[in-house]
Amino acid sequence: MDSPNIPLRSEAQQRADEIGIFNTELARLEAEGVLRLDPAQRQAVRDHQAALLAGFAGRFDIDRDLQAKQLSLGMRVASFLGALALAASVFFLFHQFWGHFDETAQVAILLGAALASMGLAIWIQTRDASGYFTKLAALVAFACFVLNLSMLGQIFNITPTDRALIPWGALAFLLAYACDLRLLLAAGICCVIAFVGSRVGEWSGIYWLHSGERPENFFPVAALLFAIPALVAHRRLSGFASIYRIFGLLCLLVPMLVLGHWGYGSYLAGYELEQRTIERSYELAGFVASALAIWAGARRQWPDTVNTGITFFVIFLYTKFFDWWWDVMPKYLFFLVLGLVAILILLVLKRLRRVGQAAEGAR
Repeated sequence: MDSPNIPLRSEAQQRADEIGIFNTELARLEAEGVLRLDPAQRQAVRDHQAALLAGFAGRFDIDRDLQAKQLSLGMRVASFLGALALAASVFFLFHQFWGHFDETAQVAILLGAALASMGLAIWIQTRDASGYFTKLAALVAFACFVLNLSMLGQIFNITPTDRALIPWGALAFLLAYACDLRLLLAAGICCVIAFVGSRVGEWSGIYWLHSGERPENFFPVAALLFAIPALVAHRRLSGFASIYRIFGLLCLLVPMLVLGHWGYGSYLAGYELEQRTIERSYELAGFVASALAIWAGARRQWPDTVNTGITFFVIFLYTKFFDWWWDVMPKYLFFLVLGLVAILILLVLKRLRRVGQAAEGAR
């Protein structure tokens, strides 16, 4: 029997995992005498599963069992470390022999290295079903491109500018979407965050390298990143929507956390508002934003959003407890209160999970 058309490696891997779970449960049911298949039915199921797994393995190099999953994890780590090592090797190779070339040769080497590494990544992507070598080659191509622009700027004495983040981010997004690489998507998002933050800072009269001194510069990019998954479908790209939402929440909640303890860094300080008033406002905003993230994530079934919201809600809560009670409570009592609060949070989350399961069952 032919395997169905599975558009994603993640979907193929999920189906393979479900087959393993089904076989385990079927064996348990037969041992308990609840269900028993006759030989013809059992053979039909095995043939169907074998055909599915063979098709998936031929197209996506999936993990068929737990041992294969463990080896795949090691391969992912090895590919990441190998990419970092090769990128560092290219960087130090250029610097080691850079002074031996004239200006024309330097430009030719930089352009050739960037184009060759990018072409190599695309070529490997068409032949690498597992994706590990593709990730390695794509990361090296991105590193070569970043090095290319940086050193060209030094050769021609170009003033550093945040505009360099545009081509860096563009290449990272291109490789991420072409090769289904979440790590390069994160790199591209970081370029977007840095560029938008620096642009907002420049519009406010801040030199772009100092835009991080005003955490509010990152609020616009937070809204942009969180809106992208709603505007652009990522069904064929596993995990991309989650990465956008997580970075969007980080760009919103991290500045709120900073400003909740450093009101002087806010633009509102220029309007003669008291620093403590600004800090309290951002503390409240942080609680509200993280609670809304938990609510939206639970409603939309976005576990990444729920987990990020819970993490920051707990951070905001614990830092507030520290401000209130660290100096006035005995340390054993302070940590006892923190432990009791953690238990309360567990009970609330457990209750929310039950409500969600009941709503899902009602459907």
